[in-house]
Amino acid sequence: MTNPVLLRRQMVDIGRRLQQQNLIVAAEGNLSVRLGGHAFLVTPSGVGKGALRVQDLLEIDLHGRCTRGRPTSEWPLHRRIYESRPDVMAICHAHPPWATAFAAIGRDLDGSLLTETAAVLGMVPVCPRAEPGTEAAASSVLPHILGHDAILLGSHGAVAVGKDLPAAFALLETVERLAQVTLLASLARGDGGSLPPGVR
Repeated sequence: MTNPVLLRRQMVDIGRRLQQQNLIVAAEGNLSVRLGGHAFLVTPSGVGKGALRVQDLLEIDLHGRCTRGRPTSEWPLHRRIYESRPDVMAICHAHPPWATAFAAIGRDLDGSLLTETAAVLGMVPVCPRAEPGTEAAASSVLPHILGHDAILLGSHGAVAVGKDLPAAFALLETVERLAQVTLLASLARGDGGSLPPGVR
């Protein structure tokens, strides 16, 4: 999809779905799409994604320059991914609670647990914890982003990429379901979720 008007409507719709599905609360999360060349469309800082309007969305370049408004503070993360992955056309970052629980304890997710995730996810690695919005947080994905389309951010949620925004959003949903089933399967086995020592 290259029509800028349709892209904006799509971003507003997915922002609303993120909140409706409890993948974010308040002003959490951010979305971006590649418009072409060095131009990108991003969500603004401090605006709840469930209340986004088409006119709230901002155009930004790789250097973070906007003609108006304040872009998401996570732009360094998005920029680093786009620079590393020319094939990525959209990024979805949110704080899905089940996946974020694994990110908080530094535990990867293994997509091979479920037949429906094995082909699309493989391993979902977790990055070291870093302050959101910083270059350190942006750099934390570099060891993983070339080989993975979904990554857990240490104590900070998850990020998924795709050929378009619906694909990135769908992958984020899949990560959240995998996290939920992983923990429930561990509890069903009676191993307490295989959490690290001291974490219960």
